[in-house]
Amino acid sequence: NNQMQKKQPEFELQKAVCRWLSFQFPKVLYLSDTVASVKLTIPQQNRNKLVQKNEFSCPDLLILEPNKDFKGLFIELKVKSPFKKDGVTLLKSEHLENQQKTINELKAKGYYACFSWSLEMTLQIISRYMANR
Repeated sequence: NNQMQKKQPEFELQKAVCRWLSFQFPKVLYLSDTVASVKLTIPQQNRNKLVQKNEFSCPDLLILEPNKDFKGLFIELKVKSPFKKDGVTLLKSEHLENQQKTINELKAKGYYACFSWSLEMTLQIISRYMANR
């Protein structure tokens, strides 16, 4: 079945980050969004909608560990930069705009929240964050 073999590079990145996180920081609590990589049936989609906050794009990785400056670390994983060449302007996409809105709301509430688009970048963000505990 071709559908089963479909490559999911974002999910592969997520798996690698979570494996590293579990090994590197075994006592740290974290959640990882699993719905994004799964094709839900219509009844499952309807059920999922009933238990999700409307218009909240939950980041892929939620690290429930405060440090000296933030309440927790939330990362939206990508396989390529969500920004234009200038590195600041978000690419035109409603999906990305909703994710950026969530990141901004989380930052306003005292969380460290960001996009990350490679394994190396993500591990660096987590390491820096954890070093500041």
